[in-house]
Amino acid sequence: MKQLQSISIVVPCYNEEGSLRRLAAQLQTSLESAGYSWNLILVDDGSRDDTARIITELAQQHAHIKGVLLSRNFGKESAMLAGLTYADGDATLIMDADMQHPPQLVPQLVEKMVETGADQVVAIRDRVGDSRFRSALARLYYKIANRLMEDVELIDGAGDFRLLSRRAVETLLALDERQRFSKGLFSWIGYPTETIRYANQASNRERSTWSFSSLLDYGMDGIMSFNAKPLRVVAVIGGIGFAIAFIYFIWVLVQWALNGVDAPGYITMIASVIGFGGIQLLALGVIGEYVGRIYREVKARPHFVVKDELGF
Repeated sequence: MKQLQSISIVVPCYNEEGSLRRLAAQLQTSLESAGYSWNLILVDDGSRDDTARIITELAQQHAHIKGVLLSRNFGKESAMLAGLTYADGDATLIMDADMQHPPQLVPQLVEKMVETGADQVVAIRDRVGDSRFRSALARLYYKIANRLMEDVELIDGAGDFRLLSRRAVETLLALDERQRFSKGLFSWIGYPTETIRYANQASNRERSTWSFSSLLDYGMDGIMSFNAKPLRVVAVIGGIGFAIAFIYFIWVLVQWALNGVDAPGYITMIASVIGFGGIQLLALGVIGEYVGRIYREVKARPHFVVKDELGF
């Protein structure tokens, strides 16, 4: 049984002015009624609305609310990492600010960790309310990702809403890679993990901050951060292409030996140039993606820059 004296709650915030006060109030109601000692760390990720001002006011009004204001928008992964860096509780909860992660579920996560001694307790949502297209696309992504990724397994519906033990947080902080994909890192560190399921909650936003292109980029980050299989696939495609070209060359040579010069073969030549040119560009694109990741890692820039600390 794991004894928890204090709990830190990390909330990355980007344009969340409409939900922060309600989130803080509901967390206070849920946790204080359960008798837990806690603090809330709100990380402003360069918001363009009044999020930073509201965080400042909450930190001034409540001793258990802290604020970390980043100098610009670094992305959710960097904001989460900033929050984990400042978290000092025996356990740390990560959750979103848009109320899709229900605050009333937090005591259940804590109780599960206390009862089981697990280092991670993950809240898995169902997909009730999602469109069929989005649900099918998500299932397809997880299926492809789990086939391609090495050493990790992603669970459909398991996101960032999870409670981490102190040693799990310290292990995550020790992973200093720049192109972070936390869903994969949570799985990669191992440690005993428990899950609870909850009903999908509607966001208080009219429109998600995640566009299709950003979701696609995030999905590609996940696949490429944990395996080198795309490079192998490109090598296989190149080998198959070379084999086809060689066979075709032999066929043309035989036709020439038997029948002499026949047709000019203009269409065949153009099709071959376009086909193999496409394969070469695909290979260069995949290799370039990995080279770009190496380039970002080698520069070793900080994950985030803190403009102001509030309440610490």
